[in-house]
Amino acid sequence: MVAAGGALGSVARYGLNIGVTRTLGEAFPWGILTANVLGCFLMGIFGAYFMQRMPEAETARLFMTTGFLGGFTTFSAFSFDILKLVNDGQNNAAILYVLASVGLSVLAVFVGFLLVKA
Repeated sequence: MVAAGGALGSVARYGLNIGVTRTLGEAFPWGILTANVLGCFLMGIFGAYFMQRMPEAETARLFMTTGFLGGFTTFSAFSFDILKLVNDGQNNAAILYVLASVGLSVLAVFVGFLLVKA
């Protein structure tokens, strides 16, 4: 179910990105920004729905959150992890997670790029 959802989510992200880019141009990555914001909004909706109303629907949750939204966005799981930390009262951990995830990920992409370029 995760693989099926991920495949559908990736195709949906690609289609959304193409449509938004054709409409708004390529000067800024509006398509991926749109996918990430929309996907995070949907992650909040489906995350709350499955946690509060259908906690027993593990297969459906995995299909939609880990699969579809994981494939649709590059940001939804990360954002939901932050929400869970804040919801659990772990605000310092949430801040550390944001800073470490963004900082280390950006650093890692540059290091990987420079290794190949060298």
